Amino acid sequence: MDDQGIDAAVRSRTFEFLQEQSRIHGDALPRAVLVQGFSFRDTRVPLMGPQGIFKPAILPEIPLSITTAPIVEGKPRPYEDEMGTGGLIKYKYRGTDPQHRENIGLRLAMQRQVPLVYFYGLEPGRYVAEWPVFIVGDDPASLSFTVAVDEKKEFLLGGDQLADRVAEGRRLYVTAQVQQRLHQRSFRDRVLRAYRGHCSICRLRHSELLDAAHILPDGHPKGEPWVSNGIALCKLHHAAFDNNILGIRPDLVIEIRKDILEEIDGPMLAHGLQERHNQKLLVVPKHHELRPREDFLEERYEAFRKAV
Repeated sequence: MDDQGIDAAVRSRTFEFLQEQSRIHGDALPRAVLVQGFSFRDTRVPLMGPQGIFKPAILPEIPLSITTAPIVEGKPRPYEDEMGTGGLIKYKYRGTDPQHRENIGLRLAMQRQVPLVYFYGLEPGRYVAEWPVFIVGDDPASLSFTVAVDEKKEFLLGGDQLADRVAEGRRLYVTAQVQQRLHQRSFRDRVLRAYRGHCSICRLRHSELLDAAHILPDGHPKGEPWVSNGIALCKLHHAAFDNNILGIRPDLVIEIRKDILEEIDGPMLAHGLQERHNQKLLVVPKHHELRPREDFLEERYEAFRKAV
């Protein structure tokens, strides 16, 4: 088998392996599994290494994967990848030399439209894998490549101009959807971990019934996806918070809207909402820097007061 055949076979086996591991572990894959990889012709093929751009030794030229490091609150990531023009991913070069061998490898992937795997770090040791992804742009001025995610299905290289335009539009849509999902998942995981898997109001512990509620929403100028802009809430209290049935003061005391307090209904209303009035949050993060920011709560509380 020539180099091109080995490259194609390894990538195909990689995609199969990731599907298998996703069935075992869910969408959050352990780093240890990715570093161990699989065996191909008696050669171990790891899928991830210490650097963001990774090529296992078995591949002749082009990297197999790119990785975005997990967010650690208060610490900058080594390479801050970001959403680029049109919703595509801007992925930073390795270092500042455009001719570094890893950057050259990604440039070859772009020229030949070879599919890669994109690992997005949810937290240290856990990654979501997206594939196939393609390098679709190279900008030495910003030291970054542009990355598009495509659908997980068989794809054809080349094609006529109409097919290329269809593929471009599909990749724009898929990439935007993937980025939104990854960012929401990362925010949720970090918030729920900080609140030790409990609703901060009622202590409910079933993760499938918990959300990471934004204090200031995504579209707000300060609505960054940091834990200090989030609160772990169960589905009931999240909906009540978002709809201004429930407010949280800067001193972490809960207020229930007056008309809800006066309403007579069943035990859910009484125990779920009315009895929470004037109580403090029951669960908050242990680390002070992860707790809800007082100025964010004050701004959100003022919006609650105006709404009621």
